[in-house]
Amino acid sequence: MSNNSSSNMPKDASKDGPKAVVLLSGGLDSSTVLAMAIAEGYTCYCISFEYGQKQVAEISFAKQMAQRLGAKEHRTVRVDIGGFGGSALTDADIDVPVGDDIQGIPITYVPARNTVFLSYALGFAEVLEAHDIFIGVNAVDYSGYPDCRPEFIAAFETMANLATRIGVEGKPVKIRTPLIDLPKGDIIKAGIELGVDYSNTVSCYQLDSLGNACGECDSCQIRIAGFEQAGVPDPTRYV
Repeated sequence: MSNNSSSNMPKDASKDGPKAVVLLSGGLDSSTVLAMAIAEGYTCYCISFEYGQKQVAEISFAKQMAQRLGAKEHRTVRVDIGGFGGSALTDADIDVPVGDDIQGIPITYVPARNTVFLSYALGFAEVLEAHDIFIGVNAVDYSGYPDCRPEFIAAFETMANLATRIGVEGKPVKIRTPLIDLPKGDIIKAGIELGVDYSNTVSCYQLDSLGNACGECDSCQIRIAGFEQAGVPDPTRYV
C-alpha cells in the first residue's frame, strides 16, 4: 500500500484551528461534511482511498474539493479491499444493479469498507494529535449499508479509544457524523449555504468515459431525489 499527498496551505497558518481528519470520497455527502468541519473552525486533513473500486474518478473530485474548500492537506491511500471482490463496486463479474427494487443489503455494499477507512483515519489522527474524525455516513439515505448506522459509529469510537495511545491517555477521539440523521435534501441545502459546488461532486457508481452519470443506479436515484427535496436544480451531468 502507498499514499501520496498534496497540500493547500492557508494564507495565515497561525490562525489554524483544532485539527480534524475528514474522510473525503469526492461525493456529495463527504464534501458537505468537509465544508461543515471547516465552518466549525477545524484545520482539516482529508483522506481518500483507492481501494480497488471500478470508479476511480471520485479521487480527482475529492482532491479538487479539498483544494476548493481550503483543507490543509489531502492524501490518497491505496489499499486493495477490492481484491476480495464481493461487491458490484469492486468486482468485475458483478454488475451494478439498475432500476431494481433492492431488498436487504445491496450488492453495492463493500465488505468492511468503512471499518478499514476509519482505521486509517484513526492512525492519521493519532499521528496528527487530532481528536476529531469526520465521516459523511447517513442513516436516512444510506442504501442499507450496515457500516453507516449510528450503532457502528458508536462501536468504532469505543474501540478507537481503547486501542490508541491518545485514547488511553485520556484524550479521546470523537467520530463526528453531522449528516447521520439528515435527509438528503437537508444535506444539500446545508452544503449550498456553506458554498459547496455540487457540480464538482460525483455520486454515480458507473460514470461513462465523458464523466456523465447514469441516472439509474441506486446512488444516482438518491442524489436526484435529494435535489428534488431541496428544491434546487441538480447540476449533475446525466447520460
